[in-house]
Amino acid sequence: MTKDETKSHGRILFHIDMNSFYASVEMAFDPKLKGKPIAIAGNPEERKGIIVTCSYEARAFGVKTTMPLWQAKKLCPQLIIKKPNFDRYRKSSKAMFDILREVTPLVEPVSIDEGYMDLTNETNGENPIEIAQRLQDRLMNELLLPSSIGIAPNKFLAKMASNMKKPLGITVLRKRELSEKLWILPVDEMHGVGEKTAEKLKALGIQTIRDLALRETGELKQLLGINGERLKKRANGIDDRPVDPESIHDFKSVGNSMTMPRNTDDPKELDKVLRELAESVCGRMKRKGVLAAKLTVMIRYSNMDTFSRGKKLPNPIINADDIFEHAKWLFYQNWTEEPVRLLGITGSDLVEKNGAYKQLDLFSFEEDAKKEPLLNVLDKINEKYGKEAIRQGLKGVSRDENSKGTSFNKDFLRD
Repeated sequence: MTKDETKSHGRILFHIDMNSFYASVEMAFDPKLKGKPIAIAGNPEERKGIIVTCSYEARAFGVKTTMPLWQAKKLCPQLIIKKPNFDRYRKSSKAMFDILREVTPLVEPVSIDEGYMDLTNETNGENPIEIAQRLQDRLMNELLLPSSIGIAPNKFLAKMASNMKKPLGITVLRKRELSEKLWILPVDEMHGVGEKTAEKLKALGIQTIRDLALRETGELKQLLGINGERLKKRANGIDDRPVDPESIHDFKSVGNSMTMPRNTDDPKELDKVLRELAESVCGRMKRKGVLAAKLTVMIRYSNMDTFSRGKKLPNPIINADDIFEHAKWLFYQNWTEEPVRLLGITGSDLVEKNGAYKQLDLFSFEEDAKKEPLLNVLDKINEKYGKEAIRQGLKGVSRDENSKGTSFNKDFLRD
């Protein structure tokens, strides 16, 4: 990329994608793991045996993300299994983003291991490829973490470029190169096209990104709604979204799920899991300073059939007792009494705590007034000594934070 190209193309955006992030962090922490096939997965004894991510050495054996652990071990008997250590991953993520922000303040994290950078006004005439190489070297030398970097005039093209060469790739994708670099790819490799969308597109004979780019807008809108028009623009290299450092504070829901140690239809065990999930969702909402005006419960049965049921709440809630009671009601209203494999609770329609309202009547006002001082004290104790130090109506339980629930959202970067 030349200086003249930089001037004529306007924006210079990077997409930084850390390679096999969780596995790479484990190798950085324990150098003896370097070069070996390793995978991050839940505790096999607790049936959370799904591959979250794996090293490139493991991928060479055919091991893939979301693959059941038993299948991965069959493909690679020498596979080293590590349980997730989210505290370790958060620290590495923070260090990674700190390095990015030394290059430019315009850094937008989109998950724990990837983000966008806008270097339009930061190059000082230097070739963006040289900046990317220096950044990639720093991440490897200082954090022992490999990365791939896409360079393009907009977010979509930068994201696609970073995925074109892994690990340790640096790829430039210009708009004039769409036909030779982008359009030749299968449509299901396009960022923003999920499995179901790809199936719908292929049913219309749309096999490649080129097919999508050249399809009539009206036909795509009829098939996919407004998303069809958006995807066509992306396929044609059109994406005006800015790099927004504040977008990390935007979130639409807060939720956690938990896989049972074994399938169960025991109400006591199910209630216990619902209570733990309510506590977890409550803690995360309090850290974010939001309340939920809608609650959804997810139920997955032993045959893997999965159902979600939600309801609007009369008033936004944040406390664990309220979340538990509403979630419990939803669960028992919809449970078929078949053995349950997984439960999840999600709060949505979020409102900021300072702006939340509550329709108080003579009864709830008195009850809330009584509870408020106690809840404030509990929050302060838990904040100082740990979120499980003391809980209203429950015995304190010491628990490894890494084992509670599942969430891979970008709020890792804020919690």
